[in-house]
Amino acid sequence: MASSQVTSPKLSILFFFISTLFMVSTFAAAHQFQLGWSKPFGNDDTESYDDWAERNRFHVGDTIYFKYENDSVLVVDRDDFRHCNVTNPISQLNDGNSVFRFDRYGFFYFISGEPGHCKSGQRVIIRVMVHPEIVEAPNIAPTPQGSRGGGEEGGGDWGGHAVTPNSTVRLPVASYFMTALGGVMVILYLFM
Repeated sequence: MASSQVTSPKLSILFFFISTLFMVSTFAAAHQFQLGWSKPFGNDDTESYDDWAERNRFHVGDTIYFKYENDSVLVVDRDDFRHCNVTNPISQLNDGNSVFRFDRYGFFYFISGEPGHCKSGQRVIIRVMVHPEIVEAPNIAPTPQGSRGGGEEGGGDWGGHAVTPNSTVRLPVASYFMTALGGVMVILYLFM
C-alpha cells in the first residue's frame, strides 16, 4: 500500500511536466513574420515581395503580420492573383494591423485591395512547407535550364520563379527545451 501512495504523487508530477512540455512546444514552434504592405515605387534597390517570400521558410501554424495604411490585404486564389482580380477574395484584411495564420501547407496568394496596386507589384505568393516529420517530400523533376515561366513544371508557380523543395529543416528552440525537460523529468522520477 505504501508504494501506491508514493507512486501517485510521482505520476502527478510527471503528468504536470508532460502537459507543460506539450504546451510549450505548441507555442514556441510557430513564428510570426512581419511584412510592411505598401505599393512599390519604381525600380529602387528595395527588396521585392517575391524576394522576401523566397528568402523565408513558412510552416503550418506560422503567422504573417501585415502593417499598412489606407489599403487592404486580399487572400485570393491563383487565377485572381495572376489577373489582379479584387472582386472575389477568399478573405479580406483591412484593419491596418492584420495577422493571417497559415492553417495548411501549400500556396497562399495575397494582393492589395487598392485599384492599381497589385499591377504595380503589391502582391506576394507564400509557400507554406510541409514539416519533414509529417510527410516525406515528393520527388520533383528539376526545372529545365532557361525555363522561368509561370507554368507547373519544376514544382509549381512562384510568381514566375522556379520552385524547388525546401532544403532546410527548422528545429525550434522548443525541441531542445523539450529534450532537456524530458531528461530532468526522468531524473526526478528516478530519485523521488
